[in-house]
Amino acid sequence: MSILKWTPGFGSQGSWRDLDRFRRQVEGLLETLSGTVERRLLSGSGVYPLLNIGEDDDHLYVTAELPGVAAQDLDISVHGQDLIIRGERRIAEAGSQVNYHRREREAGTFRRVVGLPVKVDAEKVSASVKDGVLRLTLPKAAEVKPRQVAVAAG
Repeated sequence: MSILKWTPGFGSQGSWRDLDRFRRQVEGLLETLSGTVERRLLSGSGVYPLLNIGEDDDHLYVTAELPGVAAQDLDISVHGQDLIIRGERRIAEAGSQVNYHRREREAGTFRRVVGLPVKVDAEKVSASVKDGVLRLTLPKAAEVKPRQVAVAAG
């Protein structure tokens, strides 16, 4: 585990970037410790993907917003009941002579660990990326799926 460092450079644009970088480090630390971070508590810009999780009788469905992230820059895995999404957003620089008035899109690596509500069959997970949205289909493990019980007459 790394030690968090923040040395503000008050009075400069860099201080806000430093503070935002520190906030992302704290988010990562909390994510590692708790497994999930309530995004509303630590809102702001960054590379950290927002996601939704839904389910039906047979599957969990995860969608994550990842604009600017290519499929080859993603690594998705399931460990126990944790879904781990890692990746990198690359944003081409406009050039060293460009002075930004606003810079809200972040480039960099991210790692998101989300506790799943049920066990899944990790061997049958499917994933696709289209229009900046990652879609995962995670089949539920056989032992957690609802089962029809036949009733014998008699």
